[in-house]
Amino acid sequence: MMDKGGLRIHSCTIVMFLLGVLLPQTSSEANSDRSGMALGKQEAKPNVVLILIDDLGWRDLGCMGSEYYQTPNIDALADRGVRYTNGYAACNVCSPTRAAILTGKYPARLLLTQWLPSGRWSAKKNRMREGRYLSNLPLEEFTIAEALREAGYQTAFMGKWHLGTETYYYPEHQGFDVNVAGRDYGAPGDYFYPFEGSWTIPTAGKKLVKESPLSGKPGDYLPDRLAEEAEAYIRRASSDDAPFFLMLSHYAVHSPLQGKKDVVAKYEQMPKKKQQGKPAYAAMVESIDDSVGRVMTTLKELGIDDNTLVVFTSDNGGFAKATDNSPLRANKGSNYEGGLRVPYIFSFPGEIQIGRTSSTPITSMDIYPTILSALGLPPRPHQHVDGVDLMPELCGGKVAEREAIYWHYPHYNQHPQSFPASVVRSGDWKLMQHLETGKYTLFNLAEDLGETRDLAATNTAKRDELIQLLDRWRVEVGADSMKPNPRYVGDR
Repeated sequence: MMDKGGLRIHSCTIVMFLLGVLLPQTSSEANSDRSGMALGKQEAKPNVVLILIDDLGWRDLGCMGSEYYQTPNIDALADRGVRYTNGYAACNVCSPTRAAILTGKYPARLLLTQWLPSGRWSAKKNRMREGRYLSNLPLEEFTIAEALREAGYQTAFMGKWHLGTETYYYPEHQGFDVNVAGRDYGAPGDYFYPFEGSWTIPTAGKKLVKESPLSGKPGDYLPDRLAEEAEAYIRRASSDDAPFFLMLSHYAVHSPLQGKKDVVAKYEQMPKKKQQGKPAYAAMVESIDDSVGRVMTTLKELGIDDNTLVVFTSDNGGFAKATDNSPLRANKGSNYEGGLRVPYIFSFPGEIQIGRTSSTPITSMDIYPTILSALGLPPRPHQHVDGVDLMPELCGGKVAEREAIYWHYPHYNQHPQSFPASVVRSGDWKLMQHLETGKYTLFNLAEDLGETRDLAATNTAKRDELIQLLDRWRVEVGADSMKPNPRYVGDR
């Protein structure tokens, strides 16, 4: 943070004084020396790079335990910071999580609980009417981009937006000075230039035409083009006096599953028993890793890598047809762990610990207040009301106590093991209410990570305790409920 005299005071230095503890030695003596000199050293304001991957599963990185996907650059990023093993997306599908990241609020509080546009509900086949949801992120919300721009930051968004339609709800209306490839749709028509295509809306049978989100030339691959744009922006922005905030939001690794042919061939040659997912998906993961490497190399070449907070995460769990989320149950679209648990990495050398792994449960809303805290900016609790500042823990202390994390998905989709549900995780316990039937299931994640043993009938005390938490939370945030569907015909 900056004091009134313009001196840079490191956040972790403050935490060490408050806690009365010293950070452990890092692997870099330079970082240690840098931290020790923090109180008397003049520095530029730090930059922020937020990297959001689409549909990346919890175990789809080398640093998260995969022996199949090759992610050396992301693994190196984890070595430079703190990696979370109990990190969660705010929703099992993309748009609500993206809204939660930008606003610091639960999707249920925003009334934005479904991906846009859904097109999955059937008047005849679905027993319940879905909960209401907004089709755009409201302009009245004060996003993290707006907060940083107000603090003097240059702001840029690149990649998948999926939070509203043209012309009023694009990134440039939500605090971003620059918008590269941010559109209303959630996946490109094609990952190869000209990136065009179409999608048939399941319930309407009509086609949505997906125009090219950015320029290019024959042979260009979308993750590479976004990496090029990110590199160019970082170079331009770093030459100005003002710090920058870049949100690099890749369309990949969302379907269509299209990797570069030579990279796909490499994974096809691996023995079937070692393949955690489809070779095309593995190639896409590798290209995403390459893009992270290019960003980090650019920061290092400019001498600003140690003065840049980098946050890396995904918007929901891995897609069932692309990857294997084991040992987690289920996949994207489901409220089991495979649909909700995602990777998280925070890297800010000299400011936070290096090479640490945390099992503290965190979620998408925490990114907003954590960025503000890391930069020494005042919190905005009226905005990021549901987020928790992670900086104390990132610096070696403890995060503020959180009673529970919640989810509310009053919708249908066509992903395996998906159904409308409300969920609460408190400590090691996770309760899920099936909104069609009202049935509750209860799991102890410490003993049963795969959610195979329902304890709702045998541990009624814990079940009832979590039911009370969930009911109270839904009232607090104004979660919209489902109602019986009078047009439902079932199997008749």
